[in-house]
Amino acid sequence: MFTWNYERTIDGKGRIIIPPKFRKELGEEFIISRGLERCIYIYPMETWKELSKKISSLPLEKKDVRIYQRFIFSSALDVKIDSQGRISIPKTLRDYAGIKRDVVMVGVSSRIEIWDKERWEKINEELEESLMNFEGLIDLYDR
Repeated sequence: MFTWNYERTIDGKGRIIIPPKFRKELGEEFIISRGLERCIYIYPMETWKELSKKISSLPLEKKDVRIYQRFIFSSALDVKIDSQGRISIPKTLRDYAGIKRDVVMVGVSSRIEIWDKERWEKINEELEESLMNFEGLIDLYDR
């Protein structure tokens, strides 16, 4: 399970150091892809396989399903960590997420999200406000 968040800097070649705690959970090979809300998702290979099966089993006759499948699969890339604990993030993914230099890597249970730092700060403020109005949150903790 991925938890916590780490600030990182992307170097001039598009490489970023993966925190040691995340490296352990990710394993040798994993997937990066576009994420929702203009971030980058990182999935351990086993999680990716499970997710891929679910997405692939959705009904193709629905246009929204086809759009979502294209969105996820067309940007998915196999990645390995180099000897210095880094991965290389393609320019197309960095551009999609608006990432220039400073990022925040966020553990979100079964995946990692990479956010442009400024964008993350804004999203995090909105997140806190949204939680105050999330009626189901109390029910979740009462279970």
